[in-house]
Amino acid sequence: VQLQASGGGLVQPGGSLRLSCVASGIVFRANTVYWYRQAPGKQRELVARITGGGLANYKDPVKGRFTVSRDDDRNTVYLQMNSLKPEDTAVYYCNTIIYATNYWGQGTQVTVSS
Repeated sequence: VQLQASGGGLVQPGGSLRLSCVASGIVFRANTVYWYRQAPGKQRELVARITGGGLANYKDPVKGRFTVSRDDDRNTVYLQMNSLKPEDTAVYYCNTIIYATNYWGQGTQVTVSS
């Protein structure tokens, strides 16, 4: 089972990025998928999640700016990030839990800086 996160990079404040999380060895379709982030010196925090039925929830710091979506035919979950701020700088991870086992992607670095 592998989760592959990608799409990070360096972007100016106000810019956008789209992260992808592709699963192999598992089928995302029925599972809730989470996006977390970890900034330097800080604990990993939950950013957003999307249920198997497509219901999305967001933490306050990203509400109205981030959108999580899924394409089950591609076994992929996306995190569209708009109006990025320097405080969004972090390594972003995708995660899912299957039969009580946590699966994590390797993380993708997002840096928001002018």
